[in-house]
Amino acid sequence: MSAGLDEYNRKRDFDATPEPSGSAKPKRTAAKKRGQAHALQFCIQKHDATRLHYDFRLEIDGTLKSWAVPKGPSLDPKIKRLAVHVEDHPLDYASFEGHIPEGHYGAGDVIVWDRGVWTPLSDPAEAYAKGKLKFELQGEKLGGVWNLVKTHIPGKQEQWFLIKHQDESARPEADYDVVKALPDSVLSDRTLIPKKRGGKAAAPKPVESIPATRKKPAKAQLSGAAPGELPALLKPELATLVDSAPEGDWRYEIKFDGYRVMARVADGDVQLFTRNGHDWTHKLPRQAEAIAALGLESAWLDGEMVVANEQGVPDFQALQNAFEAGRSGNIVYYLFDMPFLNGMDLREVPVEQRRTALATVLERSEDEVLRYSQDFDEVPDALLNSACQMQMEGLIGKRSGSPYVSRRSGDWIKLKCKRRQEFVVVGYTDPKGARSKFGALLLGLHDADSGELRYAGKVGTGFNEATLGTVFDQLTPLQAKQAAVVNPPTGFEAKGVHWLKPVLLAEVAFAEITKEGSVRHAVFHGLRNDKPAESITEELPAPAPTAGESAEAEAETAASPKPAKPAKAAKPAKAAKSAKADTTGSPKAAKAKAAAKPAQPAVTSGKIRLTHPERVIDPTTGATKRDLADYYIRISEWLLPQLAQRPVALVRAPEGIGGELFFQKNADRLAIPGIETMGKEYTGHPVMLINNIEALVGAVQMSAMELHTWNGVAQDLERPDRFILDLDPDPVLPWKSMVEATQLTLAVLDELGLTSFLKTSGGKGIHVVVPLTPKADWDAVKDFSHAIVKHIAKLLPDRFSAVSGPKNRVGRIFIDYLRNGLGATTISAYSVRTREGLPVSVPINREELLEIKGANAWNIHNVHQRLAELDEDPWADLTKTRQNITAEMRKRVGLK
Repeated sequence: MSAGLDEYNRKRDFDATPEPSGSAKPKRTAAKKRGQAHALQFCIQKHDATRLHYDFRLEIDGTLKSWAVPKGPSLDPKIKRLAVHVEDHPLDYASFEGHIPEGHYGAGDVIVWDRGVWTPLSDPAEAYAKGKLKFELQGEKLGGVWNLVKTHIPGKQEQWFLIKHQDESARPEADYDVVKALPDSVLSDRTLIPKKRGGKAAAPKPVESIPATRKKPAKAQLSGAAPGELPALLKPELATLVDSAPEGDWRYEIKFDGYRVMARVADGDVQLFTRNGHDWTHKLPRQAEAIAALGLESAWLDGEMVVANEQGVPDFQALQNAFEAGRSGNIVYYLFDMPFLNGMDLREVPVEQRRTALATVLERSEDEVLRYSQDFDEVPDALLNSACQMQMEGLIGKRSGSPYVSRRSGDWIKLKCKRRQEFVVVGYTDPKGARSKFGALLLGLHDADSGELRYAGKVGTGFNEATLGTVFDQLTPLQAKQAAVVNPPTGFEAKGVHWLKPVLLAEVAFAEITKEGSVRHAVFHGLRNDKPAESITEELPAPAPTAGESAEAEAETAASPKPAKPAKAAKPAKAAKSAKADTTGSPKAAKAKAAAKPAQPAVTSGKIRLTHPERVIDPTTGATKRDLADYYIRISEWLLPQLAQRPVALVRAPEGIGGELFFQKNADRLAIPGIETMGKEYTGHPVMLINNIEALVGAVQMSAMELHTWNGVAQDLERPDRFILDLDPDPVLPWKSMVEATQLTLAVLDELGLTSFLKTSGGKGIHVVVPLTPKADWDAVKDFSHAIVKHIAKLLPDRFSAVSGPKNRVGRIFIDYLRNGLGATTISAYSVRTREGLPVSVPINREELLEIKGANAWNIHNVHQRLAELDEDPWADLTKTRQNITAEMRKRVGLK
């Protein structure tokens, strides 16, 4: 533990706060002792505590030196911002966002308002000691030269001033207030809703069901309405995720699990657009007809397309199935806003008045596919509790009196459902990697009917070094020889388990309890002893686990040796219908799943036994091996064309992302059904090919997570058909630097006359893919890509490095050309990465670079919705591109 963090640790109870502990040894300090250079990071956190303020933090000597800036930074050199010096924070605090619980130091919400690299203009430790720091910032929002100057103002804490230096980044405060103009997080979709100071929120009222909607209001005046031309396109207002309901006058609606769709009416003609501006009118003819029947002259309507399941709850999978099966008539269009109506621009009209007008318009319709999204007159906490009990997603809150804006806004918020209850602690696992004391707690619940204590999964997140120690001290006296649960895990799941007497209770937050009785996305919140363990059952009703259920699963697969490339991204992945993870082992279920036909023209059937489907592979989200198999099956229509006939290497993770990883280039000792191999003449060992779903799911069964491919195909492995430039940044660089670097790289390729395509890496970087007509050999292509990298690095040496290794990319971006040699591989598009959250490498359009906040923007949980909203595959033209490396190109990058 750093001595500089003593005060930080003294002020915090890490059993209760989600803030990172300062007990871990700072990695950067160790690096410095070894004489390794590194870029220094800074961050500014927007902190809604007793007062809303901004915490300015600079990395110096292994910790974050910190100042509280009440009004936030100003770009005006004439304005001195007071900066109160506070305790040092650990380096990993730079990425912390979350809610610090009431009653604890700094209670309130925290977001990362800005982050990046800072460069001291003199020795940082010496300047800090003198109280006069001059430095340059390279962040998402702030740039240029700044000063931090200690004052002689008396007080309990040191008073400093944060002052912008006069340079090209400076702007007068009267012209531009950066704090007001850019309020959001640079890491997530969070926006802080400042709390009302003083007063108390109403106590939540317990309710048994969704309460009655508000009484229909009288017809309201449309104050603020103005004549206005109907825009050809209109982006929707987006809601900001918050941790709790803010005070004030808010109206709450149910959060639908569907597709956001905007309806444009012009002279009676109706068009339906997705949130990204893609025309889906042809997909939703029934809904378009219903809108047309309203008889409006012109309008923009905002709503959500939804399909309900048998319980009447919105079901996103059912919605996708409705599109796939051509049953769009089953889709209900819930409307909740109306920014334009009959020649009038209503965007400045208060939301409650717009909604009253919308309700009046919808009175004209008796069509069941159009419905008004009601808001509810109830305390939000109680309403959220009811929505969660009904297994809905959560709530959308809208601030009364707010206008309609085409961006993410703090006036619209979303509250998501979280379940939380006590579980009996029945065991724990051994720690892995850098973890100490224990890995995860095994949980149990009593069956409400039989009283049997049954295994309910594990919780491995929510602990820090302090809680690991205090919890472990309470576990060791309770060790038992046998499991207290009647259905203990077996095989790999039981490896390294220490059983306990069923005495302790753990309070755990989680997303759901599966039909098999295991928690998903579990997070530990503390131990408690105020209830008898015998009384702990599942608090919300759910189907009981089937007796004798197997710990194994069969996945029905339909495989095609020549998968078809999707013509348009707007089609949801049809392969999802061809194969699903089956954990029942039921022949009847297997027949039902096999009946669904895949998108591929040539079909063969097969079975893959998926063992231990409930094994958690990502403790941060609770994602399981079955979730991974389901993802690869659903994405197969997109993924298989990327794998087709390309040698593939696997990254296997038998113990999940936190365990040891194995990079495997050949199929030796891997009995993967459906896998194909080629001879040893190229690499000395047979290479693998994954050309069908059977092999894809078989690879998952063998614990494969990542799929890496060659830059050549089996028909001609002597000549590559592409090269890839992997932009790999210093991790502390802001995403804005990554965007600029990618644009510069694209500009160089454009200047050379080479068409290129982009994809996110699923990690920190971007991959630039340049297709080639197979002609040059591997050495020639690698040499050419190396020359491009050296050319770019020579043009901008302060931004790029052409030499690999962390020490060569300090504050810069290494453009990795080494992936272009014979046998070298790159992560495949649509492959999962072995990182927290299971991000996915995803093809993107150039303009999307400016829209996303990182190369890990998509993961196995949200990439399908992205694909469903696309009109066209961003890589639709990649295989059609014909281009060669010419003598002129070689000459321009310095090759003979």
